[in-house]
Amino acid sequence: MLRSLGQMPVTGSDEDQRVAELRTAVSRLRRELAILPAEFPDRGIAEDELAVLAAMAAGGVPEIPRLRRSLLLIAGAIGSVSALARGLAEVRNAVELFGDPPRD
Repeated sequence: MLRSLGQMPVTGSDEDQRVAELRTAVSRLRRELAILPAEFPDRGIAEDELAVLAAMAAGGVPEIPRLRRSLLLIAGAIGSVSALARGLAEVRNAVELFGDPPRD
């Protein structure tokens, strides 16, 4: 992956690469969650928050505190489902590209 070399892929557009990374990671995790046959108590929470992240990514640069809140809710909802660990890590890495929220 190019990011491991400190480079970002070139897309030929003016789109913020952080947003593109977030959209890709969220889309992948949503697909993984959709095909997971197991039911678990907080699946609905994970699906709802992934939809929120997808909407934020579609709308441009998202609000960082809201990104982090959604990430925490998703991690809490699916954190123990080992089949989703890689996808969750990708979403976390994409959220971290936005940096820390501003301090008050």
